[in-house]
Amino acid sequence: MTMHCTMDDLVAVRDGEGSVSARRHVEECGECRGEMEALYQRVAQLKALPALRPARDRWHVVRDAITAERARRRRWTRAGLALAAALVGLMVVRPLLQSPLLADELAQAKLESAQLENTLQDADPEGRVVSGREAELTARLEDQIALLDGRLGQLSERALEEGQVVDLWRQRVDLMQQLVQVRVTRANYVGL
Repeated sequence: MTMHCTMDDLVAVRDGEGSVSARRHVEECGECRGEMEALYQRVAQLKALPALRPARDRWHVVRDAITAERARRRRWTRAGLALAAALVGLMVVRPLLQSPLLADELAQAKLESAQLENTLQDADPEGRVVSGREAELTARLEDQIALLDGRLGQLSERALEEGQVVDLWRQRVDLMQQLVQVRVTRANYVGL
């Protein structure tokens, strides 16, 4: 069994760097001579291919691609900002347009609540003696008002559409009226 030359041996022989035994084998072996001829033909075919070189000035193509990409991004950014602004405007204005009556009722309830708070501050119940029952009733009403204030702080604009905010403000006004009655009215009655 005869050992044939490897492709590395054939390339070395072609380049004039092959060993003496590899050169002798290629001369004597028809199969290896055929492989050597095929190798010469492949090299010749590769050399015959046209040389492909990129154009020297490709800057205008790169610049145009970058400019087009930036313009596309700006369009989407502007469109996204416009859409976000429209949604925010819709969230704020829509409840007021859908139910102007609810908005008016909410404003009225807030006004009444503020007036009742002013009445309580003017009464200054801190400087007077109160009964245990009156102190307990005052503390209970103040706790209920604080709970309502917490719930009001957690509600969203959607709750305005459903009227929940208005209902809570009405409840707050009722509790404030009861508190005014306990603190101011009874204080005036005792003062007679």
